[in-house]
Amino acid sequence: MLILTGDPIGKKMAGPAIRAWNIALVLSAEHDVTLVTTTHLDKVPAPFKLRLVRPREQGKFGELEQWADVILFQGHAMASFPALQTSAKIIVADIYDPMHLEQLEQGEELPRGTWELNVQTATRVLNQQLAIGDFFLCASERQRPFYLGQLAALGRINPANYEHDRHLDKFLAVAPFGLSAEPPRHVRQVLKGVRPGIGVNDKVLIWGGGLYNWFDPKTLIRAMGLVGAKHDNVRLFFLGTKHPGVDEMAIVRESRELAGELGLLNTSVFFNHAWVDFNDRANYLLESDAGVSTHKLHIETTFSFRTRILDYLWAGLPIIATEGDSFADIIQAEGLGVVVEARNPRAVARAIEKVLFDEKFLERTRNNVARARARFIWSNALEPLVTFMRSPRHAPDRVDSPAGPLIQTPGQPSIRAFPTHGPGHDLRMMMHHLQYGGIRVVVPKLWRRLRSRLRP
Repeated sequence: MLILTGDPIGKKMAGPAIRAWNIALVLSAEHDVTLVTTTHLDKVPAPFKLRLVRPREQGKFGELEQWADVILFQGHAMASFPALQTSAKIIVADIYDPMHLEQLEQGEELPRGTWELNVQTATRVLNQQLAIGDFFLCASERQRPFYLGQLAALGRINPANYEHDRHLDKFLAVAPFGLSAEPPRHVRQVLKGVRPGIGVNDKVLIWGGGLYNWFDPKTLIRAMGLVGAKHDNVRLFFLGTKHPGVDEMAIVRESRELAGELGLLNTSVFFNHAWVDFNDRANYLLESDAGVSTHKLHIETTFSFRTRILDYLWAGLPIIATEGDSFADIIQAEGLGVVVEARNPRAVARAIEKVLFDEKFLERTRNNVARARARFIWSNALEPLVTFMRSPRHAPDRVDSPAGPLIQTPGQPSIRAFPTHGPGHDLRMMMHHLQYGGIRVVVPKLWRRLRSRLRP
């Protein structure tokens, strides 16, 4: 099995790489697995093969495509490697991240033309994957009907796929983000009594992932100001502010500025400026008293799956989360913490006090969290994929022509994805940025692109 991710693999890993790594780990117990990153690879021990194959290295990918029986990918891999688009191998698309919805939020601060291009590109990339794939993984029961609709629009909900799979569970399965079966271990002190401004006996709230524009850290920071008026020992720590390999988003600067304006920066609100090593995050989690995730309400929220909330379950932490996403439903139904109204600092402040100071509530919540952990252990979360891999097969409507997508009929959305590499892509993007950003935008982008081309 060949597994592809566009995220860096190594000591510092974000959500997509963590998921790809654990898919490789679970499947390597029964299969010969190679995990490929298209961006960066550290030398790290693994019970499976690791490779770095950049989009310009089409020959290397071609060799791996020929070697594999099954290819699983996420993100933009299909647009990066033409051999994947025409492969006769069994194709599994991991679509746990609705990246076209994500781009609606991520690109809002960009020039209008660039925003529209990013959403259009992500939509085309996903349409192409949905048209060609044999088996699909989404992250939640909320996502499943959304993707069934997109598959139907592309003609994939058809008699061939329906005839012997009336619920289409063997075509589109739910495989949520997971957590390690090994409990976290604390091996060194990193926050309490070590980080300036955080005392040994302080209560620490941890924000366990990155800061992105679709989140709402500002409401949380304002809530910290309200909590601080009654409790002088509550601290909020943002574990990461920048996804490895992704430019820092505007919300990071805005959050720091707000904390400074309220007099909270480095007194009760702290930002970690680096991305914590994957194996080091347990130390931060185990020195925290609760985990928190606040976001805005929009379409991306509805179908998102906030992956780092699982780290809170892993560490046994009570959780504060905003309403509106699939995890909020789980938290509320299983008593894992407090679900709060969006953009309501007073509600968040009350939730902080409850999870930090209400001992009876804390005891019940910790018991519920311990019980819920087992469901999200990676081997359980990935059970549909494990089952599929024991008897992999082409989707019934691809048996006769596995090397290409379905024939597109008039009125269907485009499934052709623009190439994401090569001279044609570079020229197209240069002309786009000249039109919408001018020479000041083009020059630094061109310089970064040339450096990446020259990098070994």
